[in-house]
Amino acid sequence: MKINKSKLSKTAGVFSKTLIGSLAGLGLMTSTVFAAEFNLKFQSSDNAGNANYVLMQDWATSIDKLTAGKVSIEMLPAGSIVKHTETLESVGLGILDGHITATGYFSGKDPAFGLLGNTVGAWGDPAQMLDFINNGGGRELYEELLTPYGVQFLGATATGLEAFVSKIPLNGVADLKGLKLRAPEGLVQAVFAAAGATPVNLPGSEVYTSLDKGLIDAADYTVFSTNQQQGLHKIAKHPVYPGFHSMPVIEVSMTQKTWNKIPAATQAIILSSVKDFAINMITTLKNNDIKAVAEARAAGDITIHDWSKEERNKFRKIAQGQWEIFAKKSPNAQKVFDVLSKYLADKGML
Repeated sequence: MKINKSKLSKTAGVFSKTLIGSLAGLGLMTSTVFAAEFNLKFQSSDNAGNANYVLMQDWATSIDKLTAGKVSIEMLPAGSIVKHTETLESVGLGILDGHITATGYFSGKDPAFGLLGNTVGAWGDPAQMLDFINNGGGRELYEELLTPYGVQFLGATATGLEAFVSKIPLNGVADLKGLKLRAPEGLVQAVFAAAGATPVNLPGSEVYTSLDKGLIDAADYTVFSTNQQQGLHKIAKHPVYPGFHSMPVIEVSMTQKTWNKIPAATQAIILSSVKDFAINMITTLKNNDIKAVAEARAAGDITIHDWSKEERNKFRKIAQGQWEIFAKKSPNAQKVFDVLSKYLADKGML
């Protein structure tokens, strides 16, 4: 039998093209099945390596597994794409897909962000603040404030009651007079100014160098263990612990348009994960604080100042006066004040 080589060659060519096409189609199908449907970029207000940021990265990484690969989140450190004070608009516009940040950074846009994001002097424990957010009207306030920006509120966490970093011994409110300190804009700065201090608006990334160069004497930064990890106690040897002032809300939010495209079942998984993330952050940082304080005391390199109840109440009274002043600065701020005051009164915390 004579084999027609030309015909065989053509047949092989057709088969080869068909096989390649089939494999390509299979590859396309495989990538469609296994590639994330939503690839998101979130920016943090914390620097890479910061304990807070590491926990945020862990949460972002967990989302891929929890959603069975439907949602993938890349966590970026502060300043990666925009300034920490610009993430709100950037998330709304889709420049970023989301952020994990202190709400108080947006006080310049509406005083309500400052009052809701860091109600200075209100909380003695993160559980109190989270209960307000989840059960006391805080979530509804967040949604109302963020919706005009095209941003969807997912949930909140906290680092815990922040310690205070200082190069100067501080034993009470009187020692704050004339103190040059770093504090976020908005209510926090207003309260410290009312207490006689001189607040300076600096990003967290500049706290160490500003203390080292003597540009500031103290800083409202974050919890004791993170301050210790960042080396702040090497140059500021008079921390106040437990803190007397600040426990900012760390919000987790994303672009509303993208959120609306995510299936309801996947949305529920993400919302649940944010609650777990909050518990993990609070518990981890509290345990880190206990360990760091014990190590610092054993080393004897720093002097830890623990304010008396009387001094803490003095500061809280100053803070409450500023709440009322802030409430008058915008209709949204007044609403935050009214809802917050009712919650605190109902809980016997005023």
